[in-house]
Amino acid sequence: MSDQIKFIVDNLNKEPFRKNYNLITFDSLEPMQLLQVLSDVLAEIDPKQVVDIREEMPEQTAKRMLSLLGILKYKPPGNATDMSNFRQGLVIGSKPVIYPVLHWLLQRTNELKKRAYLARFLIKLEVPSEFLQDETVADTNKQYEDLMEAFKTLHKECEQLKTFGFSTAEIRRDISAMEEEKDQLIKRVERLKKRVETVQNHQRMLKIARQLRVEKEREEFLAQQKQEQKNQLFHAVQRLQRIQNQLKSMRHAAADAKPESLMKRLEEEIKFNSYMVTEKFPKELENKKKELHFLQKVVSEPAMGHSDLLELESKINEINTQISQLIEKKMMRNEPIEGKLSLYRQQASIISRKKEAKAEELQEAKEKLANLEREVSAKTNQTREFDGTEVLKGDEFKRYVSKLRSKSTVFKKKHQIIAEFKAEFGLLQRTEELLKQRHENIQHQLQTIEEKKGISGYSYTQEELERVSALKSEVDEVKGRTLDDMSEMVKRLNSLVSEKKSALAPVIKELRQLRQKCQELTQECDEKKSQYDSCAAGLESNRSKLEQEVRGLREECLQDESRYHYTNCMIKNLEVQLCRATDEMKAYVSSDQQEKRKAIREQYTKNIAEQENLGKKLREKQKAVRESHGPNMKQVKMWRDFEQLMECKKQCFLKQQSQTSIGQVIQEGGEDRLIL
Repeated sequence: MSDQIKFIVDNLNKEPFRKNYNLITFDSLEPMQLLQVLSDVLAEIDPKQVVDIREEMPEQTAKRMLSLLGILKYKPPGNATDMSNFRQGLVIGSKPVIYPVLHWLLQRTNELKKRAYLARFLIKLEVPSEFLQDETVADTNKQYEDLMEAFKTLHKECEQLKTFGFSTAEIRRDISAMEEEKDQLIKRVERLKKRVETVQNHQRMLKIARQLRVEKEREEFLAQQKQEQKNQLFHAVQRLQRIQNQLKSMRHAAADAKPESLMKRLEEEIKFNSYMVTEKFPKELENKKKELHFLQKVVSEPAMGHSDLLELESKINEINTQISQLIEKKMMRNEPIEGKLSLYRQQASIISRKKEAKAEELQEAKEKLANLEREVSAKTNQTREFDGTEVLKGDEFKRYVSKLRSKSTVFKKKHQIIAEFKAEFGLLQRTEELLKQRHENIQHQLQTIEEKKGISGYSYTQEELERVSALKSEVDEVKGRTLDDMSEMVKRLNSLVSEKKSALAPVIKELRQLRQKCQELTQECDEKKSQYDSCAAGLESNRSKLEQEVRGLREECLQDESRYHYTNCMIKNLEVQLCRATDEMKAYVSSDQQEKRKAIREQYTKNIAEQENLGKKLREKQKAVRESHGPNMKQVKMWRDFEQLMECKKQCFLKQQSQTSIGQVIQEGGEDRLIL
């Protein structure tokens, strides 16, 4: 605990608090002053907490501090039962509660500042679901959530940029590398300019390339603009669809409604809302206030033990017995007027409870209706995205149902006709099977007769011949038709080929001439290219040689310059030394005593003599100290023994004084004292 207090005092004495406390003054602070110190520390973390607690209610102070500690994620030591003690201790300014909070806050001030700053923007504002049914509120809430996500990403990027830093050496290295790249690029640009100058119309080509680059940049800008406009158009179309749906629903509601029904509906809504505002909500608000007051009372009271709970249970049982006795007395009286009033009261209470239940059911039904409307709108949007069709409503749905009914009647009739056809098809299948059986029997009889007559297989061969002859005639007809078609197709193709040849003849002539020109130009291009490559290779080799020579000459020049500067510096140093030596010789040789004193040799000899005298004095002093060390140590020991002896006498005297009996008279220094 002492280390904790010391840490708190040290931090409070530093910037930005400057409290100038020590351990005694800090420990002697009153609860209000200690709460003010805690409020100042919280104000340093969150500037909104700058408050003078003397001008604030204790409940508001405790609520403000608890809310901020909850945001900062402070966990008090102990379990749930200790939480009530923690709240109570924070209200009254208890030291065992406030010291750990101050220690925790001062340990991680920078981290908590960051957390408090982020909490201003990242604690989500809860909007009730009934308010989110309004589209403007829903859109605003969505924008709020999007902005919160954008703030998260930007804060992460900012933190990454803060942590990711470059040193000055790296920046200088990058700058030097960029300058080298710049020089290389300038050289390349000059080399390319020299190459381009030999080409014909190079200015015009450069101008065209510049225009092409500008147009490409403009094309990218226009494409970006187009994409933005597409997004805007998409959002506008979605908004238009929502407004159209609202307009349709409003028109549908207005088409079926009459003024009387509208007035009746509005009166019912007004009655319901007035009941909710004047009766239901005030009762609920009063109940909530009572619960809040009771909870505040529970929080403010100290923690109860098992004995307190038993005492409360005994009190509750006594009060219940008293209530039951009073009810029995009232029933024994049995006054008729009170009986009638009790009936009316019971009926009124039943009606009020029913009214409240119905109001709650109506409220739940409205919420369900709003949820269902939202689901319907979501489903309609999904169907519109999938199929591109809209969901039918009202009269359109009725017309669609009537169409379905008419189609169902037609479907039933068609289904009946199909059933009749199926029955007839079954009969025909049965007759076909019977006829096949009869045909097989006849064929069997015919085969037996042919075997008897000695001409077996006659009927089968005759049928095969008839079938083959029929097939041959069909094939001959098909061949004749295909030959005619092929002859007509050949004629058409020949005519088309002749037309295409006549049309392509001049083009082919021009193409031949152009091919010859292309061959000649390619030959010239290859020759020029070979000449250019050989010339460029020679120039490049010469340039590299010259660059090497220039580099070597520059290095030699730099070496010579450094040598020259070094020799100049050495000459100057030698000249200065020579000048000092001549001045020293002049001063040493001269007959003037003042100039001799200015000489360096005289000054050094003087300093040496002074140091030798000082050394002699210190050695004599050291000798004296060594000689007097033994007697001095003995004298110190004697003084310490004398001090212990006097302390012992003092203690004995005090004990003797405390052991004197009450009422004893002591004479000291010519004075009498009475001890009571």
